[in-house]
Amino acid sequence: MNNLARNMAVLRRASGLSQEKAAEAVGVTRQALAKWEAGETTPDVLHCDKLAELYGVSLDDLLHYEQRPGNPPPPPRGKHVFGVVQMGERGQIVIPKRARELFHLNRGDTLVVLGDTNPGTAGIALVPAQFLTALMEVATQVQQEADRKEEGQ
Repeated sequence: MNNLARNMAVLRRASGLSQEKAAEAVGVTRQALAKWEAGETTPDVLHCDKLAELYGVSLDDLLHYEQRPGNPPPPPRGKHVFGVVQMGERGQIVIPKRARELFHLNRGDTLVVLGDTNPGTAGIALVPAQFLTALMEVATQVQQEADRKEEGQ
């Protein structure tokens, strides 16, 4: 089974849709969708686009995301799964090459480590320091505008 066929089947099931409902949503018969998912035939690009939209993934991930045992399905549009990294004894990690390229990260760049400890959303995020600086500037501007309005009342 090719990546496209596997991804269509996994994403449809993850979305809780029957073949009939998914086929209806993209304007084809259930039989056509079943053949696509089995890898017997391949949908045209317009139907692939409709499927990607239906499942909330990028067209590239619908076509190329490689399903492996234990891997999650293709991520939602704009989200990425770069792989697994192992933490070194001093807490160091190597950011996968694809992630470094996508986010234009280079040796010596400063990253901010953010964390969420709330159950269900717990995790760690790395963002370029410029993001935090820009966010602080916006917060300062908003506060200054609020102060000016308060003084004018």
